[in-house]
Amino acid sequence: MGTNAAGLKSAPGKALSGTIKIPGDKSISHRSMILGALATGTTTVEGLLEGDDVLRTAAAMQAFGAMVTRTGDKAWRIEGQGGLAEPSDVIDCGNAGTGVRLIMGAAAGYAMSATFTGDQSLRGRPMARVLDPLGEMGATWIGRDRGRLPLTLRGGGLKGLSYRLPMASAQVKSAVLLAGLNADSDVEVIEPEATRDHTERMLRAFGATVEVEDRDGARHIRLPAGQKLAATHVDVPGDPSSAAFPIVAALITPGSAVTVEGVMLNTLRAGVFDTLIEMGADLTIENRRMAGGEEVGDLTARHSALKGVVVPPERAPSMIDEYPILAVAAAFAEGQTVMRGIGEMRVKESDRIALTAGGLKTCGVQVEEEPEGMIVTGTGQPPRGGGTVTTHGDHRIAMSHLVLGLAAQAGVAVDEPGMIATSFPGFADLMRGLGADVSEA
Repeated sequence: MGTNAAGLKSAPGKALSGTIKIPGDKSISHRSMILGALATGTTTVEGLLEGDDVLRTAAAMQAFGAMVTRTGDKAWRIEGQGGLAEPSDVIDCGNAGTGVRLIMGAAAGYAMSATFTGDQSLRGRPMARVLDPLGEMGATWIGRDRGRLPLTLRGGGLKGLSYRLPMASAQVKSAVLLAGLNADSDVEVIEPEATRDHTERMLRAFGATVEVEDRDGARHIRLPAGQKLAATHVDVPGDPSSAAFPIVAALITPGSAVTVEGVMLNTLRAGVFDTLIEMGADLTIENRRMAGGEEVGDLTARHSALKGVVVPPERAPSMIDEYPILAVAAAFAEGQTVMRGIGEMRVKESDRIALTAGGLKTCGVQVEEEPEGMIVTGTGQPPRGGGTVTTHGDHRIAMSHLVLGLAAQAGVAVDEPGMIATSFPGFADLMRGLGADVSEA
């Protein structure tokens, strides 16, 4: 039983228990494919997330001239040619917002044209935030309003620049840095708030020099001009965004104890775990170690009495994808959980603030929606549940509400669960292996 059904439902039942490994980190998986294609030589990858988003990026790199081969379970080989060649067909990125934005950045460095499209959700997401700095560097494009897909990008002849991000966005930063590999002078990105730094770390692993300095209240990332990438090996750690689902499920389900092994603990990605601990979660981290240039550890979550907190807005970049599942934890906590500074959620795969608030209200949770935030008020008791949640094909909305249904007074159903496979293939089966009641609706 997977996620191809028209709907999925979850129901309260027995305690959850077990030790699991979750899929590889999506951010690192995307970047391993793109950097492997840009590098010279053979890059090998272990632990790749084999979800639809990453597989779209793999197919795109093949279309741009790299030889991409699956050599085993989650094991891949990318034979890079030291650059990208003009594709002969349209690049369909499916639902992969990270994939298309990073690929456009990489492609902008080459004198060629490439046309990008995606599924209905991706075609509705604005790309202007990436296209604006690429345009300042010299790339051109033609597309729909606000740079929406489909669009055709023309690259080559890029100049360096110093670009201050108007919002905290690792995707925009990464697109500029990837384009900067082929600029005529240095590229600098200035972040008002530090965002996930996987691109900087992985560029170094592929042989590039990346300078990072915190000064004048901002983070300055500088990529010197004229650099070439060399192939390497990438071990992909477990995705903390995926780990959050079984961890919260254990925290809210009485009698539960679940261990998730090999989770990435990068401080710019681990905000959700810090927040859960502040809420009173019995969440321990053991066996800290390094894997693929990132710190990883084994997380054990046990059922806990949670309390509401005010989440610092400056923490948002480190957990922007985890607010839907954090809101579920907040629904079981006692008191208000205030989440602000999260306007970025409105331009994800869906308007995640609206869908999270709407889904929780359907399940009897008190939620106040704000333009760039939301406030969830819990009673310390299981919410009513019993609703059918509209997900608009958003995988994180679907998984979050299925977790809620495991400990609510009544089960919860979600529509369009097929999109779960974009980030967490095998989610339903993994949860059932822990004892969760998840079935086709």
